[in-house]
Amino acid sequence: MYLLIQKIPMKVPVAYIPKCPFCGEPIEPPKEVPSARILEFPRNVCKNCGAVYVYDATGHNLGAAYVEALVFACDDDWDLAWQLLPEEDYLEGRIEHYDGVTHKVIQGNFYQERYIRGVLLFIKLQEDIQEVTNEGVKKKISSLTYSSTPKRSPRFSKKLVEELVKENNLEELVNLAKEDTRVVTALQRLLYSGDEQLRWRAIKALGEVSKVIVKFKPSIVTKFLRNIIYARSDSAASSWGAIGATAEIISNNPEIYKNFIPPFVSFLIDQDSRKEVLWGIGRVAERGRPDLVKKIIPALYKLVTDEDPSIRGHAAWCLGIFKEKPAKPLLEDLLEDQHVIQIFIDGDLKKKTISELARRAIHQIEDA
Repeated sequence: MYLLIQKIPMKVPVAYIPKCPFCGEPIEPPKEVPSARILEFPRNVCKNCGAVYVYDATGHNLGAAYVEALVFACDDDWDLAWQLLPEEDYLEGRIEHYDGVTHKVIQGNFYQERYIRGVLLFIKLQEDIQEVTNEGVKKKISSLTYSSTPKRSPRFSKKLVEELVKENNLEELVNLAKEDTRVVTALQRLLYSGDEQLRWRAIKALGEVSKVIVKFKPSIVTKFLRNIIYARSDSAASSWGAIGATAEIISNNPEIYKNFIPPFVSFLIDQDSRKEVLWGIGRVAERGRPDLVKKIIPALYKLVTDEDPSIRGHAAWCLGIFKEKPAKPLLEDLLEDQHVIQIFIDGDLKKKTISELARRAIHQIEDA
């Protein structure tokens, strides 16, 4: 007996170009915002009616996206934005199931093996208000660039990335990142490794790789930083090497990501994160931007006497980088401290006594 198997055709999701919900004209893809704040979404403006729209790729930050759309529609005039009333002064619209990769709206949740949950949020000001803000909005939009498609390379693999990190081969990691942006997520995996040496080398690698990727796909690095900030704000989340990676990325791209420094420094109150935050503060200062973290200096004077040797050692190291002359007596008090800690300095994870770190800091201060 033969069974007749009827073939049921697979349903192919319908994909179409998005259109402005107000004027019905096709819209252009959102543009990247390279000078990233903690929350800053890709955006654009309808060329036909002037409606502003922002893109939330996850669909989970619609409140923040709505605020940014309204403020941007007002040409970044916050006072004006808070005076406006919905329906009376502006209209709202949205397009769901938007795929930022293909710039299409997808009927269904999956497309090309990807889960689609992006949302475009629209704000259209009344004509009299738009006349005041329109020129400024258009000028800002003209300075932005379209998001590029994530790069892919046939030679990429998580195993290759891990091998290069173990070899501390930063040059080849950077070359691979130019070919494939998945290097960032592969390095992120290594931040949770139980091997501390591997973890710190991954941190260093993320800093170097970020300098390349922000030039053509800044949203990947910005998303990485945002996720760390949000995750660490949850007390149940483990930071492991994520805090150090945040600092290394900021120190390699200070002008782009300096707005991430205040929330990063705020983790200093968390005992579990304190060592990495201190290291990060030192890295930003060491890379030539002590002005971005100088507000933390008073806290270093307290932490250099902390009961935890690791905190004492990292605070002493930081004070040397800042060349804090008033700290010299405190550092001299540590010259007999023989507690050994691990600290990532001079490009590698090393064992140092508190005494050695204090002496190093004193020399930096005296040489200033």
